[in-house]
Amino acid sequence: MKHRYLTGLVALLAGVALNHLGDRLLGVKLELFSGLSTFSFAWGVDLFVLPFFVGLVVSWIFGMGGKWLCYFPPLIVRSISYAEILYVTGIPHGSILHPMGWWGFYVILAMEAAGIGGIVGEVMIKKVYGRSKVKAPASNQSVAERNS
Repeated sequence: MKHRYLTGLVALLAGVALNHLGDRLLGVKLELFSGLSTFSFAWGVDLFVLPFFVGLVVSWIFGMGGKWLCYFPPLIVRSISYAEILYVTGIPHGSILHPMGWWGFYVILAMEAAGIGGIVGEVMIKKVYGRSKVKAPASNQSVAERNS
């Protein structure tokens, strides 16, 4: 297996594990609606802050191109969590499962927060942004000195 694919797989699994662990520690189920009490501080942290750090970690592990890979852990975790509630555990009393439209909206918000984390991770941690590293100038001469 190529080193790049292995690094990508490790970064993806680390992001999924961090997102899942954060969900469990916060005790929030984004897929369930229980009235206005659903929208708490922990809910906001789970939707915006946690995916940001997931994107940061994925980008830090993967390096160049991590800003593209960091979108997938929130999508994977949110999809598995939705399927778990729908098919395995069932909906708790007093709650309803979000319709697919609202759930999709929350997933997109989480993926965008992870994308911002991925970009920040690439720019700040790896000190690069774009497709390739910036090459240093060939010499210390200015363009005017070389042309004269």
